[in-house]
Amino acid sequence: MSDTSIDSTVGSMTDEGDDESIVWETALAAEAERVLSQTEIDRLLNLDDSSAPSKRSVIDQIVNSSFVNYDRLPMLDVVFDRLVRLLNTSFRNLTSGNVEVSVAGIQSVRFGDFLYNVPLPSLISVVKAEEWDSNFLLTVDSELIYSIVDILLGGRRSEPAPIDGRPYTVIERALAERVIKLVLKDLGSAFAPLSAVRFLPERVETNPQFAVITRSNNATITARFQVQLDGRGGFINIAIPYAALEPVRDLLLQMFMGEKFGRDSMWESHLKTELRRTNVDLSAVLASVQVSLTDLLSWKKGTELRLELRPDAKVTLSCGQVPMFQGDMGQRNGRLALRIDADLGAQDEVIHGLLNNR
Repeated sequence: MSDTSIDSTVGSMTDEGDDESIVWETALAAEAERVLSQTEIDRLLNLDDSSAPSKRSVIDQIVNSSFVNYDRLPMLDVVFDRLVRLLNTSFRNLTSGNVEVSVAGIQSVRFGDFLYNVPLPSLISVVKAEEWDSNFLLTVDSELIYSIVDILLGGRRSEPAPIDGRPYTVIERALAERVIKLVLKDLGSAFAPLSAVRFLPERVETNPQFAVITRSNNATITARFQVQLDGRGGFINIAIPYAALEPVRDLLLQMFMGEKFGRDSMWESHLKTELRRTNVDLSAVLASVQVSLTDLLSWKKGTELRLELRPDAKVTLSCGQVPMFQGDMGQRNGRLALRIDADLGAQDEVIHGLLNNR
């Protein structure tokens, strides 16, 4: 083989090597610029259990089912609707832009399932309800945090900010905590017509393992709110264990929010009017005396009982066990008659007793 052919062969091999290196460098650069997905972030944080066996026994599926039986709380839906209206106004004042807040879903799950499905990275706030002496969780996902930070710092970009999985900076955490306090203030205002309560953030966590406030199997009601800010936004999640709502459970079970939350004053007034037309039995008690049981058992036919009743003694007119009037006993047209001289003022007591027993 001549020298010329050897040189051409070596030159071609060198060109092929350069082409392959360029391809590899281009692929590596494209891989470095690609944004990690939520699944890849969970895998990096060892939160992806996709490698676990998917087959479970029927008993395990029943025990670990995410469906939770619970009493429907109609008034809680009204509270969340009121919270949506308040958040629209608050976020509009905060960002000075177009804001749309809506309820993405309300459901009942187990607390462990909710905590496992929290998208990372997110800020998880442990909230204290002082009057109820209980805790619940409020989470703000990273998309909403980055959008609010971008808007509050002067950005008006319509594209959503990329999620890179990095820890939040001090500025981002401070602005996110400001949003959390804003949401808690509006949540307290939403509950105000029902029950006066203050919600205070105790701490903010980024790891769900440090935000456990109840057992993983306990029933929890979750509300998911979608916030749109100038074409961007994210989600806010509220997780309240059913045990935390026990102090106001009776109020939340009502079907509508009236002036007095279920107490219809017009119907009560109408019922009082109709009750005043009801016929009742009255008893005129001439006198009363106390005797021992031994004396009572020794009574026989012809036994005399001295009442020590004077001619001018007052007779008490009673309705059931409630004394109502006093008067003098006499005769009129051949019948016994009673002239009322004093009103004992027990009419309201009789009416309330009938209302309570209706």
